[in-house]
Amino acid sequence: MKLSMRIRIARQRARLSQEALALNLGVTRSAVANWEGADGVLPATSRLAHIAQLTNVSFEWLATGRGPLDHGGNDDTPAVEGEMVLHDEYERRLLAAFRRMTEHARLEVVLHCEAMTPRAARHGARPR
Repeated sequence: MKLSMRIRIARQRARLSQEALALNLGVTRSAVANWEGADGVLPATSRLAHIAQLTNVSFEWLATGRGPLDHGGNDDTPAVEGEMVLHDEYERRLLAAFRRMTEHARLEVVLHCEAMTPRAARHGARPR
């Protein structure tokens, strides 16, 4: 998983907007957006350490993708967020396409996929 995705996951787990994270770091929202983008803009190591602290994730995980996600070593993040379920080429392609979609398109895809899921498997899905 790329650093940009780990930054986004850390920020979202901490329930911070890009603007809120930027304010805490003393940078612009566009700087955070660039770090989370696919264009390869990377924050300085000192900023990365501050992001890890603000979002309560381990620096090792944030910087390298290795080790536990959080400080206590208790990784209760669903496997989907950690991308540990991507052993299937179709799943990998679907996730890559999903990440490029608009918010509206994402909702439509989720609703469509849920509708295609057998009823017994849907019982854990969030209500619409």
